[in-house]
Amino acid sequence: MKEILIFAGTTEGRLLSERLAEAGIPHTLCVATEYGEMVLGRHPLAKVHQGRMNREEIEAFLKEGSFSAVVDATHPYAEEITHNIKSAVDRVYGNSLPCFRLGREAVLQGVGDTEGNVTFFETHGACAAALEKTEGHILLTTGSKELAAYCISEEVRRRLYVRVLPDRGSLSLCEEQGIRGKQIIAMQGPFSTELNKAILCQYRISCLVTKESGRSGGYPEKLEAARKVGARVFVIGRPEAEEGESFAGICGCLEGICGKKIRTKGQIDITLAGIGMGHEDNMTKEVEKAIREADVLLGAERMLADLHTKAEKYPFYQAKQIIPCLREIQDRNPLMGNRRAVVLFSGDSGFYSGCQALHAALEKEIREGRLEASLRVMPGISSVAYLAACVGESYQDAAVYSIHGKELPDLARRIGTHPKTFLLTSGVRDVNRLGEILAEAGMDACEIVTGYSLSYAGQRIERHTPAECRELTAEGLYTCLIRNPSAAGRRLTHGIADGEFIRDRIPMTKEEVREVSICKLRLRDMAVVYDIGSGTGSIAVEIAGLSDGIQVYAVERKKEAAALIEQNREKYGLRNITVVEGTAPEALSPLPAATHAFIGGSGGRLKEILAVLQKGNPGMRVVINAVSVETICEIKEILSLYKVTGEEIVQLQVSRTRRAGSYHMMQAENPVWICAFDFVPPGIPGNADER
Repeated sequence: MKEILIFAGTTEGRLLSERLAEAGIPHTLCVATEYGEMVLGRHPLAKVHQGRMNREEIEAFLKEGSFSAVVDATHPYAEEITHNIKSAVDRVYGNSLPCFRLGREAVLQGVGDTEGNVTFFETHGACAAALEKTEGHILLTTGSKELAAYCISEEVRRRLYVRVLPDRGSLSLCEEQGIRGKQIIAMQGPFSTELNKAILCQYRISCLVTKESGRSGGYPEKLEAARKVGARVFVIGRPEAEEGESFAGICGCLEGICGKKIRTKGQIDITLAGIGMGHEDNMTKEVEKAIREADVLLGAERMLADLHTKAEKYPFYQAKQIIPCLREIQDRNPLMGNRRAVVLFSGDSGFYSGCQALHAALEKEIREGRLEASLRVMPGISSVAYLAACVGESYQDAAVYSIHGKELPDLARRIGTHPKTFLLTSGVRDVNRLGEILAEAGMDACEIVTGYSLSYAGQRIERHTPAECRELTAEGLYTCLIRNPSAAGRRLTHGIADGEFIRDRIPMTKEEVREVSICKLRLRDMAVVYDIGSGTGSIAVEIAGLSDGIQVYAVERKKEAAALIEQNREKYGLRNITVVEGTAPEALSPLPAATHAFIGGSGGRLKEILAVLQKGNPGMRVVINAVSVETICEIKEILSLYKVTGEEIVQLQVSRTRRAGSYHMMQAENPVWICAFDFVPPGIPGNADER
């Protein structure tokens, strides 16, 4: 394959070389200076020729090589070299060798106009003359070759700070013009807005001088930094005659010539990082390094405030803010190399963090091609781990909950079942409320260890009673450890005695029938359960007590029965029961789709109820209780209309003892039929043997 010849002198030229190498396309780069060669990445497919060439030397170079195309990626202000390249190609090859001029994307147009704090000039001489009428320090970012124009006036020269490439040629030109060491800022770009701003502030710059060098030349970042600090900007306008192809256009042309795909977009390397408590001493070395090397930092404003880096900062912490920002960064300058973006999360990225939701959203953006990015996660130290270390406590055997920005209505019940509970809060009001909840639940024996402003200078670790928690006033972030010496332990099985329910005269599924019926439901964590014809709510209470992750909807048409369900729910502190007063199946329509349903009473509308259940979830597990042969016959008839599997019908006869003088006599309860089955979704064959 013949080579591509690139005359490089800009960021675009270097990036074009990188993309050609990535695509497996051999090429030669011609750079003017030793420093230009130094900043190029090494690659076996890229050869470098260093040294300035006139037209005759370019002609000789073209004759010695074998090239399929020439790309002029020199600086837009280097008009002479552009003319020499075009003339040399014409003389050696005529029209037989494609020759492309890579142009830069403009940001502002117009010379001689003034817009806000920006003034445009046609020449360096005109700009230098205007500087004589200004006051204060001047930052010159036009390079070393035009330095002489600004040093003619001693009044301007003594106020100059010049930003040049860190090579011997640039430094020699500075010395020739009498620019001393303290006036020289020798750095290689590109420069972010934040770094430009820091330089302007450090040197107390009143006026920034720049060329209109386009987006890839860092021109927008200079303008934004100057705007933020209130500095004036003098711009030497780009020659109007400049023409050229875009970077993407050049890549498209070279793809056609070489037959290989060339990537045109820059990539963003995204890191989601847990920063611990917030103080920099608690960051892992890995996270600290990622922040130090980042081009872009995103996170809550309080996290960004104390970080002093070269990165651009954006006070965003939600996916709906972060994703458009990353897209804009990628689109703003597609010719930049890989940009490193770090999104900051307090504590640990995997512990009650927004990291997981953002990670999933970013993965989707990358998968669907809206972001060209890599993605990784770095963990941090959580406030629970930090507080546990401060008090010498373990947390692997503790319950851990968060009320940071949300409510946990059954908090007292949860704390009541664990000897120790760690709790993340939003602030002092949450701690006040914690004290109230424990006091109202009669849990005054609990000790609350509060970790206030953890890791910062004002850190306090204190021990309080529930009453004392109600009186705290210091605003800030708290993490709490609640020690409960009277913890009852979490109930692992259902089995509440009938007499423990508030009942009145409302019918109730008896204890033994209740337990077998619940077993037949085959519940799993995160189940959504309808208890239809709930009565006193005994089934709902038993099910809800199995797991905080189960959500139960107790559906009852009688007003007095619905009130009893509310009372039993409050008695057992179960916030995962929702009482629905209404008649099934109409009352089911606004509810979330259920995974399981228990039917204890149907009001004669069993057929309609099952039709609605099957439509809502064709794979639902259903358990029905019946006390009459007629109801059992109706169930068998209705089930013939559906595909079901796992069908079971159990007849349960329970007898209880009663005292008769000195004797214990058995007294039989009414027999109950328990019918259980799973609907089979359409398209999945049912089990004929079970029908």
